[in-house]
Amino acid sequence: MDLVQLLDMVLHVDKMLGLLIAQYGTLIYFVLFAIIFCETAFVVFPFLPGDSLLFIAGAMCAKGAMDPVLLIVLLIIASIAGNSLNYWIGSLVGHKVLEHDYRWIDKNALRKTHAFYEKHGGKTVVLARFIPLVRTFAPFVAGVSDMTLKTFQIYNLIGALLWVLSVTLSGYFFGNIPMLRDHLNTIILLGVGAAVVPVVLGALWRLFKGMSGKRGKVDSAK
Repeated sequence: MDLVQLLDMVLHVDKMLGLLIAQYGTLIYFVLFAIIFCETAFVVFPFLPGDSLLFIAGAMCAKGAMDPVLLIVLLIIASIAGNSLNYWIGSLVGHKVLEHDYRWIDKNALRKTHAFYEKHGGKTVVLARFIPLVRTFAPFVAGVSDMTLKTFQIYNLIGALLWVLSVTLSGYFFGNIPMLRDHLNTIILLGVGAAVVPVVLGALWRLFKGMSGKRGKVDSAK
């Protein structure tokens, strides 16, 4: 297998999973573990398959091609370990930024981001699991923002369990229904939107009230 074939396999593993299982047997568990680990551990790999891979893997388990319990356990471990490494890299970079006086770094903004993550970070880490691209960057930002390790790991565990279990089991029970399989990304985005939109609207409302309050104080001063 040359480099081009290897890259094609990684990028389209969710579509080639049946063929890969036939070719590599039990080694497929290692392949899936590595893909989920890399997607969650390194900000340079946001293009790797995540949701679609879990869903199709669950569907393959329903056909008897893989052991669902073993698969879910391994993918949860990969997801937790990947996020943990990503957080550690972010915290390492963040500490270096704080130790040096970079003119292009707004330390006040960094402190505010830290405060935001201390207050809302748990929701961010959990919800990010279900959003492609954001899933890869959220643990890194949490590390840069200096979220405490204990807080991060609690929500890292919750997020990993919810993500792997919900998407993989959805694939197990519904993955072989053509309409659901073909519109997986749309279904996931709709579900995420239902959870995220109220949070965003609430934040915008608080921002609007804050700006109105400041404007009122300025008018009173005049």
